[in-house]
Amino acid sequence: MNDSPGWASPGSAPSDGQEKGIPRPSAPVDGSGPAGQWSPEQPPPGQWSPPSAPGTGPGAPPPAPGWGGMPQGGPGWGRPPMAAKPGVIPLRPLGVGEILDGAVTTMRRHWRTVLGISLTVSVIAEIAIILMQRFLLPEQKSVDPNATGAEAIRQATDSAQSQLITSAPSTLITMIATLITTSILTVVISRSVLGRGVTLSEAWSEARPRLLPLLGLTLLLSLMSAAIMAVGLLPGLALGDGAGGLALTVLGFLGACAVVVWLMIRFTLAAPALMLERQSVLTSLRRSAKLVRGNWWRTFGILALTYLLVIVLTLIITIPFGVIAVTVDSDGLSELLNGNSADFGWPFLIITGIGEVIVSTLAYPFTAGVMALLYVDQRIRREALDLELARAAGVPGYDTPRN
Repeated sequence: MNDSPGWASPGSAPSDGQEKGIPRPSAPVDGSGPAGQWSPEQPPPGQWSPPSAPGTGPGAPPPAPGWGGMPQGGPGWGRPPMAAKPGVIPLRPLGVGEILDGAVTTMRRHWRTVLGISLTVSVIAEIAIILMQRFLLPEQKSVDPNATGAEAIRQATDSAQSQLITSAPSTLITMIATLITTSILTVVISRSVLGRGVTLSEAWSEARPRLLPLLGLTLLLSLMSAAIMAVGLLPGLALGDGAGGLALTVLGFLGACAVVVWLMIRFTLAAPALMLERQSVLTSLRRSAKLVRGNWWRTFGILALTYLLVIVLTLIITIPFGVIAVTVDSDGLSELLNGNSADFGWPFLIITGIGEVIVSTLAYPFTAGVMALLYVDQRIRREALDLELARAAGVPGYDTPRN
């Protein structure tokens, strides 16, 4: 079995509800009959006790509070044995808090590698975006608030096209930065689950061969989303500027958004599957759909919570930096106060860029960690991956290969 980064190969245990790969209690070894029948020799009434360690039979004192005994704080049933935790998560199905905590714990334990990767990529990407915004991109077209009718529609259309042209390069740079950090950080997280560290060079050597397939997966999902949005918007746009066309455009947009969200959640585990199982693009999409099946709403809720936390973090960091940037850039501030279109200079771009770098440095590893741990959680639930992980981590009692 491979202990990193993909651990068990796909198909080593069922994903569709079959349970043939998960160990079951063995049949009786004394040949007394099929499992589930009583043995002909029964213990005398009132004297039977389950097999246990010495000192736990009749007349023995109650176990001490704590692990495996009585719960602390009062009487009750004994707690089940705790799951092994060689790394950042316990090896069992995870709760929402454990997935989020595992992502943060990875950042804390392996901060040199994690923050080194995300900080380096964030700084390079932000410098490229600032230089492009300052020297290469055209100024955005302004919209006259007093324009009406066809003129207002024309100005709004021109402004939207200008906004699209302006944001496209920065979006492309951000996508490439996300690809690089996600690929490397997924390797780091896969090792942290086993309780192992990884250097930057080791993570890069593991992730580098998967960059092109990951780029292909990202482009395929982007084209798929764009095609769905086009199909939803074109009928309304074809009807023109009337009320019917506007209503159909709005309905088409909402319907297309719903389909895109459904597909993106369905394929959200494709990137971890591609990285950790070293699958092709199409096979990774099928794997993601298979793992998410029956857990779409849970996956959606965890991802929604993750991005909500990222938005809160972004606001906490960028708002102060934005206020400082506007205050420092006196020329842009005076233009803004006079009601003109603000033309902020280098001070504004540099200060806001620093805020964006801080946000990206923290957000990249957090979101990558949640994605990777979601993938691990689903494979634990469907394919008993916890057994393979425990064996790979060297947990005592898991060294026997599974049949």
